[in-house]
Amino acid sequence: MTVFEKLQSVTETAQNEQELPDYLAKRIYWIIENRDRFHDREADIHELAEKVVNYDTYGQTGYLGMGVNNVILEKALIRLEG
Repeated sequence: MTVFEKLQSVTETAQNEQELPDYLAKRIYWIIENRDRFHDREADIHELAEKVVNYDTYGQTGYLGMGVNNVILEKALIRLEG
């Protein structure tokens, strides 16, 4: 499984099970669809996939929390897209 296939799989799961917002999912799917632009950023794509795995709309984030909320995920997307 490529890092892009993993990203797609975890994004689908996050949408179905963790209420990942559509606006974030669309940005992630855009990255997957344009993988040729990101082929040299595999480590960053892997890190994004891990953030999506840990996405939790209502979970603990911050100092002791292990979750990733929409703000954290959006900042990761901005860094990747920039």
